[in-house]
Amino acid sequence: MRARLDVSEIEAKTKIRAKYLRALENEEWSLLPGPTFVKSFLRTYAQALNLDGRALVEEYRLHHEGPADGAFDPIASAPQHPRRRVPGSRPSRGYVLSVVAVCLVILLLIVLLATGGGSSKNGSASSRGATAKSRSTHSSRHTGAGATGGRAASQTAFVALSLKSSAEVYVCLIGDNRRRLIPGTLLAPGVRTPTYHARRFEITLGNNAVTMYVDGRARTVPASTQAIGYSLTKANGRHLLAAGELPTCK
Repeated sequence: MRARLDVSEIEAKTKIRAKYLRALENEEWSLLPGPTFVKSFLRTYAQALNLDGRALVEEYRLHHEGPADGAFDPIASAPQHPRRRVPGSRPSRGYVLSVVAVCLVILLLIVLLATGGGSSKNGSASSRGATAKSRSTHSSRHTGAGATGGRAASQTAFVALSLKSSAEVYVCLIGDNRRRLIPGTLLAPGVRTPTYHARRFEITLGNNAVTMYVDGRARTVPASTQAIGYSLTKANGRHLLAAGELPTCK
């Protein structure tokens, strides 16, 4: 008020929505996204008004932030995909038992032949049984190898994605089965999200103040005067979405 500034001017200068600026002025903390964003907004707002941002943040912490507040990060706490165990790293128990059984059958045949026990007919039947057992074991090994290859191929279809903001940016990230991984959240400057995995991602960004890490490769976002959206798959890579195709987290 002393500087004779309107809320709309501060909104344009700080990129903080007017409703959040009014909530800061009225100390209506419940209308703000959370303690992390409150402190970020206070610093940015104070800088725009040439005030001491550190003092404002410390006052907020003393009077309005509990001992457990600020420990919860809505992005870092998002569910992460468990690390998958690489199949085929050790022989299965069934495979080991099959090999042992074949060895025992062969050893038994050698003993029978050496001692002259059993007729040629029984020996032929035993030999056919051993051959069938060996074929079954060989077939099961090939089947297991095929299943392992199928699981490995399905894993390669997943895309790994993480984000790092350089300034405040709105993010809506949708994964497989329309799951909201980042549910329309404002990322504070310098936030690095976990790495998410999905066969297909759809993302809406409020501005270009973010770096996308796709399968470990850094991808920048071009400047735009409006929201930017992408779809990401292993086959098609990063594909720009039209304005009407942008996902929403409402």
